[in-house]
Amino acid sequence: MLNSSEFILLHTTRFGEKSMVLHTLSKEYGRKGLFVRNISHRSVSSMFFPLAVIEADIMETSKSRLFTARNLALSHPLSGIRNNIRKSAISMFISEVLYRVIREGFADRALYEMCEKDILLLDALEDDFSNFHLYFLLDFIIALGFSPEPQDLEPFMGGHSALVSEFIGKPFSEAMLIPMSGELRNDMAERLLKYIEFHTESAVNVNSLKVLHELFR
Repeated sequence: MLNSSEFILLHTTRFGEKSMVLHTLSKEYGRKGLFVRNISHRSVSSMFFPLAVIEADIMETSKSRLFTARNLALSHPLSGIRNNIRKSAISMFISEVLYRVIREGFADRALYEMCEKDILLLDALEDDFSNFHLYFLLDFIIALGFSPEPQDLEPFMGGHSALVSEFIGKPFSEAMLIPMSGELRNDMAERLLKYIEFHTESAVNVNSLKVLHELFR
């Protein structure tokens, strides 16, 4: 069966010289591995980047858990992310969180729509996005079905309860302007990840958080 689908790219795994497994999130299939053949060097650099939103024809088969993707094309160029090293680092962080938390086969249309909304929002922002990954983590917690009320987060936030309450209570544009040091922003992100770990019973070891810490000092 051949179906047209759109998906968000979370991670890639090489399979030989010209093939690749794409670890993806889509409305139709949720978290799913897709096999792609005959990959050129150009397509790797131009299409397979963290959080790329890609349209493709998906060949379903009952013989394998891996479906095959053909006729791939970018749904959105995301030039605002790709041409900005800080946005690229945030997108790498977000894709790694999604890759490590969402389990294979998990499907939730609202989760996909939230992720696509946040990707396009990050791409469109011109400045004041240093706090964006914190906004995403709180958005992600909601999409997973948990309540990020300050009192629910308090056991995980240490001495930052007042700050996270302020962050949750402000409109998006004002939350992006809350002044934070790199150390504080990094600590809050680690604590929100601990909240996600506790509620999803998954180990969320996000290596790209170190990159964000260096870029947003």
